[in-house]
Amino acid sequence: MRKLVAYFSYSGSTQAVAEKLAQQLDADLFEIRAAVPYTSADVNWQDDSSRNVREYKNPDSRPEIAKGTEDLDKYDTVYIGYPIWWYTHPRIINTFLESGDFSGKQIVLFATSSVTGIDGSLEELKETYPQLDFAGGRRIASEGDIKALCE
Repeated sequence: MRKLVAYFSYSGSTQAVAEKLAQQLDADLFEIRAAVPYTSADVNWQDDSSRNVREYKNPDSRPEIAKGTEDLDKYDTVYIGYPIWWYTHPRIINTFLESGDFSGKQIVLFATSSVTGIDGSLEELKETYPQLDFAGGRRIASEGDIKALCE
């Protein structure tokens, strides 16, 4: 089974987890990058006019990604990682899921957050994309969580 670890990271925390996960799974690694990179002002959750607040408040928001995956056909399992923003995934994850054909693939989510779990995000994505096979998700707070995700 070929595996892909795709991740979106603003601060580098999710990237570090994704790199460790890809290494442990012997998986390919893909960075989901915004076509217009996020700045610190963009992720200021205390500013109602900031980019991530506007995206959160608009569930139809689809921030453009710099590059989609080239060949999802060669993967059986896709791990998708992201930080938790506003108790859920950043809307760029929706853009990524809509940028390729994930049918027939098992999707495993992982998120970085100091406090908030992944359950709300997982349920929202299952509801938005009922045709996809979400095999669960896990908030990564330690090395043990990465190992558990690999099992």
